Amino acid sequence: MTPSDPYQGDTAREKRPTFLKGLAFLIILILVAGGLVFAALQLRSAEGPKVATVAPEPLVVSVLPVRLASEFKIDESYSGLAEARRKSQLGFSTGGRIEAISADVGDRVKQGATLARLDTRSLAAQLASAQASVEEARASHNLALNTVERQRTLKAQGHVSQQRVDEAEAQASTSMARIEAAKAQADTLRVQIDLARITAPFDGVVTARMSDEGAIAAPGTPILELVESGHLEAKIGLPSVSAIRLTPGDIYTLVADTGPVDAKLRTVTGVIDADRRTVAAMFDIENPGALPAGSVVRLSMEREIDEPGFWVPVKAMSTASRGLWTVFVAAPVEGGGWRAEPRPVEMVHSEGGRGFVRGPVQEGDRVIVDGLQRIAPGMPVTPRDPVLADAPNGG
Repeated sequence: MTPSDPYQGDTAREKRPTFLKGLAFLIILILVAGGLVFAALQLRSAEGPKVATVAPEPLVVSVLPVRLASEFKIDESYSGLAEARRKSQLGFSTGGRIEAISADVGDRVKQGATLARLDTRSLAAQLASAQASVEEARASHNLALNTVERQRTLKAQGHVSQQRVDEAEAQASTSMARIEAAKAQADTLRVQIDLARITAPFDGVVTARMSDEGAIAAPGTPILELVESGHLEAKIGLPSVSAIRLTPGDIYTLVADTGPVDAKLRTVTGVIDADRRTVAAMFDIENPGALPAGSVVRLSMEREIDEPGFWVPVKAMSTASRGLWTVFVAAPVEGGGWRAEPRPVEMVHSEGGRGFVRGPVQEGDRVIVDGLQRIAPGMPVTPRDPVLADAPNGG
């Protein structure tokens, strides 16, 4: 048996610790590297993804240069009715049975034409009796006059006294009074017969018929309604500040559904209506046949309002707080370019898709008139008009 080397065991023991130290160092190195990688990943995750930012392109917008004005004009329209100057409800002055009505609704009649009449047979009989009484009174009067002449002759011959002459003269005067009374009675009956018919007081159109033949009419009860056809007038209410600009005698154009008509201003009442707070202007229609009675007519007038401001399209405004509006102005940016700047404005008047406003806007400012839903304060914009799109510094 070969004897073992006494130093071999010691060498093995020396190599084992060196291997363990190397292994431990490798493990520590791996742990440190892993920690560094983990920390780097956490830091990158906290910072988020890196995205390249690009400035947005300016929004192309249409603009309108501001033109300041010291006043503005508005068109005011006032309405009224074109009505017949005269309209009457016609009836009988006396009562009785209606014998005939010769006019119906829609008939055009002339002044003086008989439209209706009552049964006057009883009145005619009374008139005949009154006329007979007149003749009887005249006969008595003639007899009394003859008696007076005879008594005067006898008095001159001394056959009768003066008293007989006076009695004869008194009888003649009494008979004369009877004649006048009978004539007055006959005249009264003639008037009653005349009032037993309805005549047209003016040229016009029958617009209503309230009764028919055979009915018993009471005095004053309306039977027919007549509207004058030869003359139309328009009564238009308007504020006193506008009425003072009207001149009586001038011709104005009134507009109805059938078209325009000329009308002469007759008068302005000058009295303010307590309910409507307006004064009435009375116009005479020059051509009454151009429109029917009862038509609505309108008078248009232009009025200047002394109020500084400027006109902008309604679409260029957006609502703001406290009753104000906002417009965006394309304002020049130092160094070139434009940006949208909001300006608060107050609406003074609006008409036809545009508004007259006032606010911190200067002459020549460029108001953006479209695309407001895409605009935010400070957003870069480019005016669409090539002239207005020139750079503010000439670039």
